[in-house]
Amino acid sequence: MSSDDIRHKFSVAMSAMYQDEVPLYGDLIGLVTEVNTEVLASQPDIKAQLEHTGEIDRLSMERHGAIRLGTAAELSMMRRLFAVMGMYPVGYYDLAPAGVPVHSTAFRAIDAHSLHKSPFRVFTSLLRLDLIGNDTLKQEALTALANRHIFTDKAIKLIEHFEAQGGLTAAEGKDFVVEALETFRWHDKTPISKELYERLSNQHRLIADVVGFKGPHINHLTPRTLDIDAVQQGMQAKGIPPKAIIEGPPRRTCPILLRQTSFKALKERVSFKREQVSSAINSSEINSFEQGQHTARFGEIEQRGVALTPKGRALYDKLLSDARHQLGATPNEDNASEYYQILEKAFEAFPDDYRSLHAAELAYFYYQADSQSVGQNIDNLSVVDSKVTNLKTTNIQKARLKTVASKPAIVALINQGAIRIEPIVYEDFLPVSAAGIFQSNLQQDKQSNYEGHSNKHEFERALGAKVYDELALYEDMQAQSLDKCLISLEY
Repeated sequence: MSSDDIRHKFSVAMSAMYQDEVPLYGDLIGLVTEVNTEVLASQPDIKAQLEHTGEIDRLSMERHGAIRLGTAAELSMMRRLFAVMGMYPVGYYDLAPAGVPVHSTAFRAIDAHSLHKSPFRVFTSLLRLDLIGNDTLKQEALTALANRHIFTDKAIKLIEHFEAQGGLTAAEGKDFVVEALETFRWHDKTPISKELYERLSNQHRLIADVVGFKGPHINHLTPRTLDIDAVQQGMQAKGIPPKAIIEGPPRRTCPILLRQTSFKALKERVSFKREQVSSAINSSEINSFEQGQHTARFGEIEQRGVALTPKGRALYDKLLSDARHQLGATPNEDNASEYYQILEKAFEAFPDDYRSLHAAELAYFYYQADSQSVGQNIDNLSVVDSKVTNLKTTNIQKARLKTVASKPAIVALINQGAIRIEPIVYEDFLPVSAAGIFQSNLQQDKQSNYEGHSNKHEFERALGAKVYDELALYEDMQAQSLDKCLISLEY
């Protein structure tokens, strides 16, 4: 069974499990489906764009999830588990400056073909216990994490078999999905006491969420919408409690990067393990539990736009920073309207049509030969710029190097209609947005930060591998599409 197929089956099973555990998430999927259907029916340009890029076929299966791990050993094995599904660590995100004591990566497919087969990705965070100042509490957390085992024995055996044999059979792939799913399942009985849980929670609610449970339960899944503002309004109308702020850039004609919102995390009943006491009469008393509650799991919605180049990302970061600085506070329910107005005004400096984004080299695009031009003799290729001629006799790498240096030629062909550009969808995440989602759903909206430097090297050492550079992946996807496009025109 291909890794792409295993990933798809896993994502379907994960969605079914989470809808069973959190029924409100099923209601959210229904709402998103309604909104997407309306957009496709009323906006033919968006539908055509999705058809040109193949996005329309994967719209309904667009999902991402998120988990939080406690130890380097857990992260390393999780990397191996995701590799079975063709998912690799892309990007490094440090959320500590925004008050969340984790650093993270996103496990996902890394080539266009695999992404179209199944775009499922998991934002995976590793707890940074080094940021906890209380040494006693830190040691208790380490002890609790050392005593848990988040993978089934059979899952580990199948991972080892995959690595040794280079793949799994269909029967083994099916077994793997079943076994891997257990790692992400919710358990309402905790291995720690209520007293320890509360001390961890007082330090940071996320620490309690990681340390206090048997495993890294999936804390949210995410359908993709074509109009996140409509979903935000629809949640309110359907009695699904939305978070106050849509994270990310403002509403635009040409969406960029990633916008996210969610319904607020649920309060769930939890049974905390009682501390053992010497006066206990029998084992049933020693192993009994006491009731409490935990808040962490929610449903998220994402609207994805075009991936930005380093130049585009720098402009985005500046405008977002300017808007937040002008607001002078963390965006929340009380200042949401003011924040949106400031944000929209700030982003007037960011071009809002695809040709301008392309011409200014702010975003990444697929290049596609116009169907009427393929097979025809494009005489002006050599007229516009001689560097794009003779592609038949030049290898792809040389053609790429030549065409990179001939931007005016490509722009001219776009303007003439010989080449069509379509946005490359941003497949990754935004640290500020992720932190905003985390803080809102952990009921910890106060502005805070943890001192200490980002430690990508330490994260990669725990991971057991280097993380992929997401910008390099987009650059390569764009370059490959340009090669194919120019060869199609030449022939």
